[in-house]
Amino acid sequence: MTSPNIKVATDQNFEKEVLANGQLALVDFWATWCAPCRALAPIIDEIADRYAGKIQVFKMDVDSNPETPGKFGIRGIPTVILFKGGKAVDQVVGAVPKDQIENLIRRAV
Repeated sequence: MTSPNIKVATDQNFEKEVLANGQLALVDFWATWCAPCRALAPIIDEIADRYAGKIQVFKMDVDSNPETPGKFGIRGIPTVILFKGGKAVDQVVGAVPKDQIENLIRRAV
C-alpha cells in the first residue's frame, strides 16, 4: 500500500472499522499472489487519495483473513465492495478500470 489514505481491514476489526463507521467504505479484497490484485492496487491508491475525507478505503488480505470474505461470498479476487450504512451496496470483481470503481461511489452518494 502506498497511499496513506488506505486502511487495513481484518477479520477482527471489520465490524467496527467498516460496517459500523457510518461513512461509505470501499473494501478491496486481495491476496499477495494475485496478479490482477497487483494490477488494481494503483487504482485503489488513486481512489483513496481522490476521495479522502469522503469515503474510507480499506484493503483486506483474504489469505490472512478468511472469515470476512466467506461471509460476503467472495469467490474471486480482486473483489471491491462498497459498504453504506453497514450493508454491501455494490461490488465489482476483477481488475476493472478506475471509472468502474468511481461509478460505484457515484451511485452510492
